[in-house]
Amino acid sequence: MARMTDVFQQRLQAAMAAARPSVSGRVTGAVGLRVTVSGIEANVGDLVRIGEGRDMMLAEVAALDGEKLSCLPLGPIAGIGAGTPAVNTGGPLRVAVGPDLRGRILDGLGRPMDGGPPLRGDLVGIDAAAPSAMERQLVDAPISLGVRVLDTLVPCGRGQRIGIFAGSGVGKSTLMSMITRNTSAELNVVALVGERGREVREFIEHDLGPEGLARSVVVIATSDAPPLVRLRAGAVATRIAEYYRDEGADVLLMMDSVTRAAMAQREVGLSVGEPPATRGYPPSVFAMLASLLERAGPGARGSITGLYTVLVEGDDHNEPIADAARSILDGHIVLDRKLATAGHFPSIQALDSISRVATKITSRDQRADATELRRLLAAHREVRELVEIGAYVHGTNPDADRANAAWDRISAFLRQDLDDRTTAPQAWNDLRELLAST
Repeated sequence: MARMTDVFQQRLQAAMAAARPSVSGRVTGAVGLRVTVSGIEANVGDLVRIGEGRDMMLAEVAALDGEKLSCLPLGPIAGIGAGTPAVNTGGPLRVAVGPDLRGRILDGLGRPMDGGPPLRGDLVGIDAAAPSAMERQLVDAPISLGVRVLDTLVPCGRGQRIGIFAGSGVGKSTLMSMITRNTSAELNVVALVGERGREVREFIEHDLGPEGLARSVVVIATSDAPPLVRLRAGAVATRIAEYYRDEGADVLLMMDSVTRAAMAQREVGLSVGEPPATRGYPPSVFAMLASLLERAGPGARGSITGLYTVLVEGDDHNEPIADAARSILDGHIVLDRKLATAGHFPSIQALDSISRVATKITSRDQRADATELRRLLAAHREVRELVEIGAYVHGTNPDADRANAAWDRISAFLRQDLDDRTTAPQAWNDLRELLAST
């Protein structure tokens, strides 16, 4: 009944918008990424249609200054001049959501770009409130990511939000593609924000493959897209995931990367006159991060498990975006450049990675096994340099002796080929066998 009421309200609003008389304004200026429009009334977030015919483009109202609207274009502004007509479309950006989205590839504004049929479903705004804290289900069940080291040492819960932190070229996107194919989630929603155009087709055809794409929805905004399109791609993907969650599904939402979305928000904020703050990021960036990341998680029914890659600048894990994301998320996976250059894949530094819900989703025996392996890894790291220079005396540290003797087997457990599919029960069995043999 509530769904029918929502559909009726949407149709009523569409009919009222169609009957509303059209009022045309004019472009009065264009500086950088900002187009100034006067002569029409609009709210922040509304779409404005600028120009006519083939030169027509859409822009979003980002700020108000008296009767002047500061708009950010959703396309190239070449050809726009003073006096170009502008018309308020009557509302914000809306995307179609429905069961037919499985297997589809969309652009950053939710439009199909795979040559398939037009999208069917309800048109909804891309901004939505996060579920109430008191209505959320508890995160109390694991979800398999298909990676041994993650399923055992950094277990992920259904509805958890976790970040993959690393510098450039350390394997974030490759690890995400591995999880996409091997996870036990019902549906994947993948947002590629600010990615290289070359990598998009490789990810879809080689990493996802036909089987992975059939249970995925992919939203793409490459690095050459306007900043507002890159920013909205994350919200579009989240809104699609929210639709399936509200239908009772358990969705895995992956965004690569949240840092590039923050950079897009920085460009947007600075273009409309926001003052720069920490390392040039205006305050709206950190507000955007909180509102976007909090939308994932468990709902009253269904769940969104969020995996967000975070590009740390200069391998500084305490830079502003990494620090803000880590404080919001429910765990972090740290990738190590030294491991990557040594050919250790996935290059996960297990000792520096943590899941904040691990105790809620694992058994007592599983936690004991994970803790024992972490103890061995810590002991090995503590004496590694001494061993390499021949200064370590055997018998000084029993855990280190045990780890050194079994290091080849431990390293083999931590490594995993891209095409190696391992379920969570199998990963725990492998860990138990490893510890029993050391």
